[in-house]
Amino acid sequence: MKIVTWNINGVKARVDSLIAWLKASNPDIACLQEIKSVDESFPRSEIEALGYHVETHGQKGFNGVALLSKLRPDEVNRGLPGDDTDEQSRFIEGVFSVKGGAIRVCCLYLPNGNPVGTEKYAYKLQWMQRLSTFAARRLALEEPVILAGDYNVIPESHDCWDAKVWQNDALFLPETRAAFRRLRNLGFTDAVRATSDEVPLYSFWDYQAGCWQKNFGIRIDHLMLSPEAADKLVSTSIEKHVRAWEKPSDHVPVSAEFSFKPA
Repeated sequence: MKIVTWNINGVKARVDSLIAWLKASNPDIACLQEIKSVDESFPRSEIEALGYHVETHGQKGFNGVALLSKLRPDEVNRGLPGDDTDEQSRFIEGVFSVKGGAIRVCCLYLPNGNPVGTEKYAYKLQWMQRLSTFAARRLALEEPVILAGDYNVIPESHDCWDAKVWQNDALFLPETRAAFRRLRNLGFTDAVRATSDEVPLYSFWDYQAGCWQKNFGIRIDHLMLSPEAADKLVSTSIEKHVRAWEKPSDHVPVSAEFSFKPA
């Protein structure tokens, strides 16, 4: 089973690329972030024509997440628990039946947090704490859990092209990385780093200053796995070639293959 995370940076602007990618990559479950679309306007018919079920948690012009799956979800939960006043659409969870039980796939779009020193950074840290609380509760179920998405976190110095450039950015501050470690230390595995120690490995290249051409990238798109999911991990891949397509997102898909079998 192939599960992929991709910040598409506007689904309407990139629907043709999305369709081409779904045909070529053939994921079983695709987690999309930053769809920038309300639920009613999401281009579901083109995707459903390929055999996918579509579940969205949208927002006009900003944020928004979606789950595209060949399997029909048994359960869908929208919104990260812990703050009923949070109106930003950044989280959706699907539960899918597989042989031997079920898997939980969560698609998340963690806040950027810049500029540092504002309420935006405080919101980022609060959101990360809510995610850790949620993740700990899911771990207690002892089921395969996959937290896939754009974390807006650079975990280590080798996950960016120049640590000095990023040292004061919300994505790389010590407090940000410490919050990410707390999530990992609950018992989650970084799928990409579990299968490769290659450096550099990036999933994002800014549109500005020729970053793609110079390979000035960062790795901020992650699949974090519970022990039950990590046990089924076979391989991972960063589909870097998609960044060279016409009208690309600044992120590329990050995929993981698992030995789960459909029920």
